[in-house]
Amino acid sequence: MTVKAFRSACLDFVADPFYTSESESVRYIRDALLVVENGKIKDLGDYAQLKAQYADIAIQSHPNHLILPGFIDIHIHFPQTEMIAAYGKQLLEWLEKYTFPTERRFKQKTHADSIAPVFVNELLRNGTTTALVLAAVFPESAEALFEECDRRNMRMIIGKVMMDRNVPDFLKDTAQSSYEDSKRLIERWHHHNRVLYAVTPRFAPTSTPEQLTYAGKLLAEFPDVYLHTHLSENLAEIAWVKELFPDCQNYLDVYDQFGLVRERSIFAHCIHLSDLELERLAEANSAIAFCPTSNTFLGSGLFDIERSIVQRVKLGLATDVGGGTSFSMLKTACEAYKIAQLNHQTLSPFQALFLATLGGAKALSLDDKIGNFALGKEADFIVMDPRSTPIMSLRNPETMPTTLEELADLLFSLIIMGDDRTIHSTYLLGELAHRRD
Repeated sequence: MTVKAFRSACLDFVADPFYTSESESVRYIRDALLVVENGKIKDLGDYAQLKAQYADIAIQSHPNHLILPGFIDIHIHFPQTEMIAAYGKQLLEWLEKYTFPTERRFKQKTHADSIAPVFVNELLRNGTTTALVLAAVFPESAEALFEECDRRNMRMIIGKVMMDRNVPDFLKDTAQSSYEDSKRLIERWHHHNRVLYAVTPRFAPTSTPEQLTYAGKLLAEFPDVYLHTHLSENLAEIAWVKELFPDCQNYLDVYDQFGLVRERSIFAHCIHLSDLELERLAEANSAIAFCPTSNTFLGSGLFDIERSIVQRVKLGLATDVGGGTSFSMLKTACEAYKIAQLNHQTLSPFQALFLATLGGAKALSLDDKIGNFALGKEADFIVMDPRSTPIMSLRNPETMPTTLEELADLLFSLIIMGDDRTIHSTYLLGELAHRRD
């Protein structure tokens, strides 16, 4: 039995601040003791009240730092790691010019093996402990990332992309091969230690009806796997879907016709949805991945946060690297705030960090395992340094806030100015996985 204790200020969420007051949804302990036993949360409370109970345990102290649950990125592309910041074209041209040639390299397992640790290191140094990830069309790419994440003992969800049309021949699979390759990966990796599988048709235009039928067959055969794809990102894309599937009522209906709209279905972007599509996502308990840095970089549009909240659709934040411009969920939250501003909406710092933690866990139906410090959950967490740069040292006080109002001000500064330097350390199951240089 291994017991560890960590002393610092501590913040997590016990309810959804979009629907509940922040005073009721935020749990903040200015001088907390977080206790981990065998990788799970054993205790959390005020240090003064718990110190006697754990007097025989060595305590790791992080004074004037802030412990949060690890960040959860619910949409990111592993094969686009090395093409981040490719000059901005809009979606379809950008895919043809930059993405597809880069993804071609992942047919070689040796190449995928070389990028996997880089990708995972970037996640961890930015405080991301769980992600929903698209691999390339080649099963070797998924294998490489599964192996790396399993070695690190990360709670990750990964899927081989399915694409059997409207892509270069060097990236095509077939409906049958995509089914067989995905099935083998599910049987090998789904629920292996902490890794899980997502059935991953890239988006409707790159899958034939036959392939989407096979995707639905996989979901029927393995009911607790995920469905991960793109939806309503770009206006030209939406028009293309209408041409390819003229008998479907709307873009979401394409997926619905094949049994792909359900709980554990995560749809990235969803910028231009109709009210009918939003209502259907809520009814199915599906989730939206909000990808602000990608949406602005590719000029796709401004996601309407309030519409999804009003419809009570599950929502999480996503970097969408490499269309997204940073692995940092803090930078992602910063752009989310700006998009809300442009839409004449509000996104409080508590709401933004909720989306990056417990909100992401709920979107992935993993809130029984991760997302906050409820007793018994997996102890993935980060230690944040509010004075990690000279300008942040000037901006922020030396001691931790005493009120929620002061805390909100501090958190907002971290969201607007923070990056990987703000992440002092990252822990997986209570074990150190990254420490800032």
